[in-house]
Amino acid sequence: MTVRAILDAKGHDVLTLGPNETLSDAIRTLAERRIGALVITNGDRKIVGILSERDIVRVMAREGAAALDLPVRSAMTPKVRICNENHTVNEVMEIMTEGRFRHLPVEKDGLLHGIVSIGDVVKRRIEDVEREAEEIRAYIATA
Repeated sequence: MTVRAILDAKGHDVLTLGPNETLSDAIRTLAERRIGALVITNGDRKIVGILSERDIVRVMAREGAAALDLPVRSAMTPKVRICNENHTVNEVMEIMTEGRFRHLPVEKDGLLHGIVSIGDVVKRRIEDVEREAEEIRAYIATA
């Protein structure tokens, strides 16, 4: 199973924000959309960072309430790990586990193409295991 299959099922829509928006804007978007991260892009969907809830907590702990007026670029993670549509679910799980993060942008031709979350990956992996178990049951029943 590949990232392409996940995106085909869930879609390619990704909420993004520009690096000059405020953390207050980012927090509002995260809360309204009930999501855990935003991909930070420039005007042409080139990935320049990712902003997670953890990033926000870190800057709030350091700066206090004044952090709300800071630009997103001051809190985002600028070195973003990415994947492409050909990555397998197992490869994505490994990348997320090693990096200890829950969101992985998908890039195609150097631009943002989608995003996969740990929830997407776990859901797909469970579906695979259930399908394999059913195939084994069917094989045993016909043997």
